[in-house]
Amino acid sequence: MAIETIHKAGALKQTNKSHKHGKHASKRALDRVAKGKTNVKSATKRPNRELGREDRRRQANQIRKNKRQEAIALKRAIGGATTAPFLTCVIPLNGNVDPNSAFAIIESCDEEATVQKVSERMRYMNVPRFRQRFSFLCPATGHGRELSVLDSLKVCDSTILLLSATDAGGEDVIDRAGAKLLNMALSQGLPTPMVCLMDLESIAPKKRGQVKNDVQKAIASVLPDEKIMTLDSKTDGLNLLRRVGGQKRKILHNKANRPHLFGEKLEFVPEMGEECVGTLKVTGFLRGVPLSVNQLVHIPGLGDFQMSEIYAPEDPYKMRKNDEEMSSGEVKLLAKADPAKQTSLQKENIPDAMDAEQTWPTEEEIEASKSENKKKLIKRIPKGMSEYQAAWIPDIEEVDGEDDSDEDDDDEEEEEGEDDYMSCASDSESKIGDKSDEEDEEEYDEVSVSDGPVSASKYDKDMDMEEERRSLAKLQAAKDDEIFPDEIDTPANIPAQERFRKYRGLESFRTSPWDVKENLPLDYARIYQFKSFDRTKRRIIKEAQEVDDGVMPGWYIEIHVKNVPQAAWNAHCSTGTGETLVLYGLLPHEHQMSVMNVCLKRTPNSTIPLKSKERLIVQCGFRRFIVNPIFSQHTNGDKHKYERFFRPGMTVVATFFAPIQFPPAPVVCFRENPDTSLGMVASGSVIHCNPDRVVLKRAVLSGHPFKIHRKSAVIRYMFFNPDDIEYFKPCKLRTKLGRLGHIKESLGTHGHMKCIFDAQLKSHDTVMLYLYKRVFPKWTYEDCVVSCPYETCPKAGTSGAVAVKEDEEMQE
Repeated sequence: MAIETIHKAGALKQTNKSHKHGKHASKRALDRVAKGKTNVKSATKRPNRELGREDRRRQANQIRKNKRQEAIALKRAIGGATTAPFLTCVIPLNGNVDPNSAFAIIESCDEEATVQKVSERMRYMNVPRFRQRFSFLCPATGHGRELSVLDSLKVCDSTILLLSATDAGGEDVIDRAGAKLLNMALSQGLPTPMVCLMDLESIAPKKRGQVKNDVQKAIASVLPDEKIMTLDSKTDGLNLLRRVGGQKRKILHNKANRPHLFGEKLEFVPEMGEECVGTLKVTGFLRGVPLSVNQLVHIPGLGDFQMSEIYAPEDPYKMRKNDEEMSSGEVKLLAKADPAKQTSLQKENIPDAMDAEQTWPTEEEIEASKSENKKKLIKRIPKGMSEYQAAWIPDIEEVDGEDDSDEDDDDEEEEEGEDDYMSCASDSESKIGDKSDEEDEEEYDEVSVSDGPVSASKYDKDMDMEEERRSLAKLQAAKDDEIFPDEIDTPANIPAQERFRKYRGLESFRTSPWDVKENLPLDYARIYQFKSFDRTKRRIIKEAQEVDDGVMPGWYIEIHVKNVPQAAWNAHCSTGTGETLVLYGLLPHEHQMSVMNVCLKRTPNSTIPLKSKERLIVQCGFRRFIVNPIFSQHTNGDKHKYERFFRPGMTVVATFFAPIQFPPAPVVCFRENPDTSLGMVASGSVIHCNPDRVVLKRAVLSGHPFKIHRKSAVIRYMFFNPDDIEYFKPCKLRTKLGRLGHIKESLGTHGHMKCIFDAQLKSHDTVMLYLYKRVFPKWTYEDCVVSCPYETCPKAGTSGAVAVKEDEEMQE
């Protein structure tokens, strides 16, 4: 009889997972299990059900309707009978174009339109056919007038660019002055453009199409999406007005976020008994956001001021039903300034010299200090180093007596020291070191050459040979720095530890810590800083747009600006731009000084390198001032490498002291040419206002292998005495071919040292030692107090101000 054996599973039996039916059950099965019960959380939670087809269609229609209403409201905000008229700037891009002929065509295009001429360069036009109002402005153009044109474009709603068909046969459809002005306008932000071609009827009918195509190709390189219009007849003028009144406008946030006004009527009233100041009355239409009488205003070319009153005279350009209707001439007082609520004009913080002082010591402490000073050992460290900076320096000399180290030298003296003791692989940098701050340079001037021969004496008379030599020296220095970046020859006549006393080594440029509050210059006690700049910017811009009280946009008002210096006003009028003026309302904190960081890119037609700390004329948003910025790399991270030169094609971050300005704000940089004209060298935008941006200047000491034995090598020419080798022993060494190493010991008395590397060196390799120090911008801010900034401008006042207390996000 057979015996049946039953297999029993052991401990190693495989057990498969059972199928989880709960997650794959149908909705009907889940409802059957729930038996009508509902979870409390799901019952109180907002239902997130999908909309049906009809609901989605209704939702899309509602969103489309809201967007259409917003667009219509934005269009009706200007140009209506009760709103500000369309402000259009007319700019000829060729010297042969006469803007008065364009005005004549526009004014005669509609017989029912009424035209009021305010001045030779500004006129208002009411068109009952469109139920719209227009204002046309033609600023003066030419040599030295570029900045006044840019100021006018900042407050305009649209731009008309005039071209002539008679110049379309050659290559100068847009002449040199017009191209320069157009590039500047595009860099700062050009309002909605329209290109009009005149004198097309003077061309033969068979050639008109070809001429128009040539002009279209010429303008497509600058404005690719713009289609040109003709302006020769009344129909063309009517089409132009229709386009101005109905086109979709480009939003320039720097202008839309602030109240601004184009002053068409100006009157200066000197104060009684005070001959140096007076009240400036500015009349015009307010645009942008509401204006409060207690906030500050900025006038380009004059500065920041307070307002005393705002009046509302009757609009002289409004549409009237009949000719018999006359204006009453009544002037209403809209707002009067409250001295308790007015924003202060002081823009700098007054540092307290006793802020870091201790309290008066007791008698016991005085006796204890006397006993300690009898035999006191004080460590002598290099000038400018704190305790934790010098912690990595071994065997610091200890001497008896008091510390006789002098105060830190400023960065300018450090630069002079570098020119005396170092060079970048050539003597070109040291030769131009003393000349870099004398005058500013610009790219080579183009010289028109005729078909006939030009005499050498006449050609040399137009050339500035001193400018040529300076430009050549700067090009050579920039080329040497590009080939050998930051490399410095170790001085042989002084110890390296004294020459590089402000520098330190870093384990890693990216990850090594650097205290942002360490060894700050005294100028940093005069500025303001935000805890969260982005959060403050969003809050302030939102509050400015939601103000219900104050003067609303579209009103015709008269602003009384008080305490305007009469000398500055006379200088403004003497430049030829006294007929027109632009006024901006400042947002909170925009008159206070801080450290601005702006991103810049070189313009294509600027070829001469810009040296760091070179004098530049900067137009930042609505302000224009003169500074000496420092340049650094535009990278992520908490540390940024200092750039000695701003070369063509580069993008860098410029850091300088300037009044706070909230982005977005365009930035345009100019440099004065030898013929007193301005040349645009860079453009960009504001990044943020952050004094904690760490800019590190790098110094690279190079040495060469003398003897190589596997992973060890003898390096020479990096130092010239054993004391320097011991001083820099903790720093890491790197080679151009990627080897890492460190200094082991000194050999002899002539600067030879034995080094250990992670792999064997090549004989043609170069050993590098990287040192870093933090650089700060200099307080060289000069506010342009006249409309022409390349004239001599007095420096901004040094009077300080107490930090703002009501804003929790603001701190000293």
